[in-house]
Amino acid sequence: MYPYFIIKFSDGSGIGLYEILILLGMISALILFRILADRRNMPAKLQNLILFGAVVACVFGYLSAVLFQGIYNALETGEFSLTEGTGATFYGGFIGGALCLLLIYFIGGKIIYKQNTLQLQWFPTLANIAAICIPSAHAFGRIGCLMAGCCHGAETSAWYGTFQYIEIEPGIYAWRKVVPIQLFEAIFLFILALILLISFWKGKGFQFPLYLAGYGTWRFIIEFFRTDDRGASFIKFLTPSQFTAIIMIIIAVVIFVVFRIILYKKGKNMLHKGKNKNTEENQ
Repeated sequence: MYPYFIIKFSDGSGIGLYEILILLGMISALILFRILADRRNMPAKLQNLILFGAVVACVFGYLSAVLFQGIYNALETGEFSLTEGTGATFYGGFIGGALCLLLIYFIGGKIIYKQNTLQLQWFPTLANIAAICIPSAHAFGRIGCLMAGCCHGAETSAWYGTFQYIEIEPGIYAWRKVVPIQLFEAIFLFILALILLISFWKGKGFQFPLYLAGYGTWRFIIEFFRTDDRGASFIKFLTPSQFTAIIMIIIAVVIFVVFRIILYKKGKNMLHKGKNKNTEENQ
C-alpha cells in the first residue's frame, strides 16, 4: 500500500514502513515480555539474560529467515543464491531465532546460576511468555508486509481488496488490487496474542502449545489463498510454510499428550500412596 522509503540514504537505499513496523513489533514484544515476566516474579538476572538473548536472536533470526528462503528458492529452481531480492520467511526466522535464544538462555543460565537449575525451572514460563510475544510482534510485521506488497493474495475486485505494488513477473512490479492476506493474518495474530495473554494473566498455562496449534492451523489454511512466490518444500504438494505448520501442530499435540500421560501417572502414584497409607494405618 505504501512501498516507499520514509527515510532515504545517499546511496539510494532507505527505510520504509516495512522495516519500521518490524522494529515496532520487536520493541513491543520486548516490553510485553518484561511486563509478563514481572507478573510471574521471574528473577531479574534471568529476565536481563533473556532480553539480551532476544535482541541477538532478532539479528540471527533475520539472517536465518533469508537463508531458509534461499533454500526454498533452490528447491524450486535448482539454484541456491543469496541476493538482495532473495526475501525472507517467517518460519526461517522463527526457527533460527528460537535456537539462538535457547543457546543463550541455557548456556548463560548455567554460567549465572552454576550448579543451580533455576533456568530449567523457569523455562516453561519463558516458553509461555514467548508464545504471547511472538504473535504480537508478528502481527506488526504482517502489517509491514501489507505496506511493502509481499505475502499477498490473488487479484480481486471485491470491496475488501487493497491496491498493492506487487511482483507480477520476476523483477517486474505493478499496482494491483489483491486480497489483503497480510491484513487478515495480522488481525488473527492480534486476536491470538490477546487470547493467550488473557489466559496467562489469569494464571493458566499451555500458552506455548496453544500458539503452535493455533498459528500452525491458521497458516496451513491461509497458504491456499496466497499467490506470491514462496519457493518449494521437500514435499511437492505442500508449500514450505504448510510443511512447517504441520510440524508445529504435531509438536503441540505431543506436548498435550505427554502432559496428560504425566498427570495420569502422577494420579495413579498418588492413589497407590493413599492406599498403602490406609493399609498401614489399618495394620
